Amino acid sequence: MKTVKEITEEFETLPCRERGELYRIYQDDPRSGVQKLLERYRKKDEALEKEKLRMDEMLQYEREYSHLGYLCGIDEAGRGPLAGPVVAGAVILPQDKKILYLNDSKKLSPAKREELYDVIMDEAVAVGVGIVGPASIDEINILQATYEAMRQALGKLSVRPQLLLNDAVTIPGVDMPQVPIIKGDAKSASIAAASIIAKVTRDRLMQDYDRALPEYGFASNKGYGSAEHIAALKKYGPSPIHRKSFITHFI
Repeated sequence: MKTVKEITEEFETLPCRERGELYRIYQDDPRSGVQKLLERYRKKDEALEKEKLRMDEMLQYEREYSHLGYLCGIDEAGRGPLAGPVVAGAVILPQDKKILYLNDSKKLSPAKREELYDVIMDEAVAVGVGIVGPASIDEINILQATYEAMRQALGKLSVRPQLLLNDAVTIPGVDMPQVPIIKGDAKSASIAAASIIAKVTRDRLMQDYDRALPEYGFASNKGYGSAEHIAALKKYGPSPIHRKSFITHFI
């Protein structure tokens, strides 16, 4: 009789779609450890199948427009903070491969965003990032700065897309078709991937700024107006990366 460890190794060597025979073999095993193992793997397999169904829904726009060629998701991070840049991501995903767990970056843990960032960078057909700093945000306003970051991100793609899938906006000054999707980062895999690239890139920048300007707590607040951040702003005054047009209520 195989040990629980040996049975676990059997399950680990097979993808979930091929585990049916193992469930049949061990379903009547009287050992509680084996039955707990089967229940654990059933839950894992059910969760994975549920995620695959969710991702099928996240690919509805990609399927609808796939006949056009390369589709590019566009999203930004950092429109609301008091400090730091606004960052845009542009991502062209492969049509023949599904990346599981893509979602609105705000719905993912920092660890999951970092994990998916690496997967996207490895698997994507092309990735572009645009960054517009606080001085430009103050000069042209945050909406125009966001559009500029998006245009920069598109300009850095190694492949020209035939269609843009955007999170809610239509980007001016872009000579290619665009489909704005309300809450697109939760509805389109391409936009979700772009949101992850933008968010992780910006978070890493704010962590770098924190090392140079530790008094503001940028590593934890990422430039957003937390109580601690506002207290530091009032105590120390604005840093070189604060958006002057955003902090008039505080100083």
